[in-house]
Order: sequence, then structure tokens, then C-alpha cells
Amino acid sequence: MTAQSPNGDGLRLTAKVFSDIERRDADQPEFRQAVHEVLESLEPALERHADYIDDRVLERLCEPERQIIFRVPWTDDAGDIRVNRGFRVEFNSALGPYKGGLRFHPSVDLGIVKFLGFEQTFKNALTGLPIGGGKGGSDFDPKGRSDAEVMRFCQSFMTELHRHLGEYTDVPAGDVGVGRREIGYLFGQYKRITNRYESGVLTGKGLNWGGSQVRTEATGYGTVYFVREMLRSRGEDLDGRRVVVSGSGNVAIYAAQKAAELGATVVALSDSGGYVVDDSGIDLDAVRDIKEARSGRIKEYLDRHNRARYVDGGNIWDVPCEIALPCATQNELDRTAAETLVRNGLVAVGEGANMPTTPEAVKVFSDAGVRFGPGKAANAGGVATSGLEMQQNASRDSWHFDYTDKRLSDIMADIHTMCSETAEAYGAPGNYVLGANIAGFIKVADTMRDLGVI
Repeated sequence: MTAQSPNGDGLRLTAKVFSDIERRDADQPEFRQAVHEVLESLEPALERHADYIDDRVLERLCEPERQIIFRVPWTDDAGDIRVNRGFRVEFNSALGPYKGGLRFHPSVDLGIVKFLGFEQTFKNALTGLPIGGGKGGSDFDPKGRSDAEVMRFCQSFMTELHRHLGEYTDVPAGDVGVGRREIGYLFGQYKRITNRYESGVLTGKGLNWGGSQVRTEATGYGTVYFVREMLRSRGEDLDGRRVVVSGSGNVAIYAAQKAAELGATVVALSDSGGYVVDDSGIDLDAVRDIKEARSGRIKEYLDRHNRARYVDGGNIWDVPCEIALPCATQNELDRTAAETLVRNGLVAVGEGANMPTTPEAVKVFSDAGVRFGPGKAANAGGVATSGLEMQQNASRDSWHFDYTDKRLSDIMADIHTMCSETAEAYGAPGNYVLGANIAGFIKVADTMRDLGVI
């Protein structure tokens, strides 16, 4: 029988752990925010399981196993030498090799990568696949760079990073600023240096060289599948719903596509310049041409459809909707935006990005009875399909689109069930934040205890 903790021990432990993190990681606000959100949820589990307290699992889980920082020198097209900083945080390998994307963006620093790696550990645990958590990237900005410059940067980045990777060690994927082009350059350099065609060392690859069907669509599709399950739990569905999606990158586009396929009307998308509203339903073919083919701005949508309107700057969450899918970046949806959404009839939120909703906004949704799918559950579809890509690479196999999509849909349904049942078991029915955090924590914590003091 699991030992019960004396009342209050869980609260005291989480307070102590967070106090230590506040002191040691004072310059990393995103990491501290992510840890605080998880610790708040874990108190009921720690009260019920004293062994987690005795074994110091929580303290160990909040500290990365390894943090790698390195110099990335490269030469631009003018012949000038540039220097960027590279990162890889290998957070937790209790369940399997480190798994998580690489982000190339000027905002990337150690705190951002640690927050993403911490979240990834729980997210990966929820998929049920044997993968640990990690994240990486660089403050390099691929925007405005030629293909040759991006290739030279990726080759320099991988020249250092390759020594830390392997299909049984650490398996990166793409993220913001790292798409199939960048993955191709990274994999090519890895293959060149190691003299091995180790397909499973990177995911998000091209279909001709070990990639998986549905990987491009997976995060967006998975977010909508999770929202569908939240609605089904109330006897509702997506058909006829009005949906707003922030962002207009890969995740946003495919979340919008799947929502439309399931009968919803997606009325708004955004980018860093502003947002476009089309009450007839966003023309996703036009958006793909603007964003993917020509790297344009979302305001160019009005050149195709004069029925739409564009708001320069502003806040996309001012647009009335029943379903909100924040798919842009962290902390984009704050308390004021949440209150506006609730007044306008919001029913459910699915986080397609990592931690896009502030804690104050989450509380607004909770108080209003809005179903809220946290990123570590709702956007787990990307890493789940990466795990499926690893399976195909290991077996030298390739699955067709419909089969892979069905596997993704089933995984997202299983994640929803796990989060829902865990929340119910800990006295918080419908609280997917608590359910996701406790379910992911218990799986990782139990495994860490099985493996000894690691």
C-alpha cells in the first residue's frame, strides 16, 4: 500500500523546491513559470504518495540531467564570420532517449530551452511512448537568410551537437525556425561526420529519407483531436463551431485544416504583424501560398479575398469564437484576453503552442467552466508522431497516411482519457492541467525510483 504523507508535507516540499529554483534560476522566468504551474498541481499526489517525498524525486525531476551550451561559427554570403550560441538541454531520460525539438529564433536562451525541455518530459510521458524529454536550439534567425547561409549554419551547429546525439541517446526534431529544410541539412551533416545512415537520430525528415506521413500535420491535427475529445466528454462536437487560431505557421495551419474538416468554421489567423478575420471561413490554400510558398505576411490575405478584414497589431482574441486554439508562442493569451473570450461565448481552449496561456488566464477559464487543454497534453501530437517515425525507422518500414493519422488520433484520445481519469481520481474532475501534470509526473517518477538514484 502506498504510504500517505502527513497533511501539508506535499505543500511544504513544493514550496521548498520552487524556492530553490527561484534562487538558482532567477534569470529564467519561463522555466520558473513552467515549474510553478506543475508544482501547484502535484500537491495532491505528493500528499497521497509519501515515497515521492522521501526519495527526492521532485527535486531530481526539476533539474536537467545535462545542459550543453556551445559556440556556432558560420560564414554568411558576404564572407563575414558570424557567431551564434547553441543549446541542448537533455532533461530526463528515465523513459527513453531524450526527445524534443530544436528551435532557431533570436529569443532562444538557456531559460527558454529549459522550460521547453521540462514541459517536454511530461508531454512525452503522456504519449505512452518510450521517450524521455529534451529540447535545444540557437539564437540564430533563419528569416531573411539564403539557403546557403542556413546550410552553413546547420552544418556548423551539427558539427558540435552530433557527439551528444544517437537514436538510443538523444533524438532532436524541428520546432520554431526548424523545418524540413533545416532538418535535411542537419541530418546530412550528421551522416557525413558519423559515416552512418542512422535514420532514427532525427525526426521530421523528408519522406524520401526516413520521414513519416502526418509528421508535418501532427501537432495541429493532434491539438484539434484533443479538443474534440474534451467536447465529446460533454456530449458536444466541433461541427458548426466558430474557431479562432493564433499564428499562421505549421501548427496553426494544420490545426485550422483539421478543425474545418470536422465541421468548424475557422474565422481568424494571425502573425507578428496583426490578424485577419474572414467570417466565411479562412481560405487555407491562400494562407499556405502566402506563408509557406512565399514567406509573406498574413495581411496579404486581403489581396485574395476582399470580404476579409485585417487588423494591424491588435489582439486576435478580441475576435468572438467558441473554440480558441493558441498556436503562436508562449504567454500570448493573458487574463484580459481570456476575460474577453469568456464574455464572447468561449467553450474550449486547446494549446497548440507551448505554454501560450498565462496562469492568470488559465484561472479565468477554470472559473468560467471553459474546457482547457494544456499544451503538454493538447499539443503532444507532434512528438507522438515523431515517436511513430522512430518506430518506422527502427523497423525499416513506412506507413501510409491514413494508418498513421489513425494512430495519432488514438494516442490523443488515450492522452485525454488519462488526463481526465487522473483529474477525477484526485478530486478535480475536468481539470486537465492537474490531470496532465500528475499523470505525467507519476509515470516519470515511478520509473526514476525503479532505476535507483539517478
